[in-house]
Amino acid sequence: MSKTAIIYSYNTQKSKKVAEKVIAAFGEKEIEAVNAEELSKDVLNKYNNFILSAPTWFDGELPNYWDEFVPDLEEMDLKKKKFAIFGLGDQKGYTENFCDAIGLLAEILEECGATIVGQTSVEGYTFEASRAQRGDNFIGLPIDQENQARKTKQRVEDWVEQLKKEFK
Repeated sequence: MSKTAIIYSYNTQKSKKVAEKVIAAFGEKEIEAVNAEELSKDVLNKYNNFILSAPTWFDGELPNYWDEFVPDLEEMDLKKKKFAIFGLGDQKGYTENFCDAIGLLAEILEECGATIVGQTSVEGYTFEASRAQRGDNFIGLPIDQENQARKTKQRVEDWVEQLKKEFK
């Protein structure tokens, strides 16, 4: 397995804590952290496997740092790249757009030819709608630190084990 990049904002507390759990579960020697706010095309060209943090902001929006990088992404050919996306959301406070940022980012990446890995079951979550949902699965890993923080560690560990197989 080639080295994997994990891209998250170093300035967000909750996403950073989840990213640190992903890094610990993945193995620090196998993964390299990249600050999302310093993301460039060169970073995307350097790796084949990526884990992206996409917390949902406001009523179902991508964070500013992803919005600003989308024009660069849309110019890239990502056919040989694999991406896994985790996102933070609040399934009770924002039940109509729970973890939408995962779905938004996945759609953009797929339009560029990327392969999205790391689907998880919707079982155990309670929400009305999510752009991250495809059938009975999410296209990534939703994390709800507001309402289900006790489930985060196990969800991350299970997801990372799945990713290790899918990134080969």
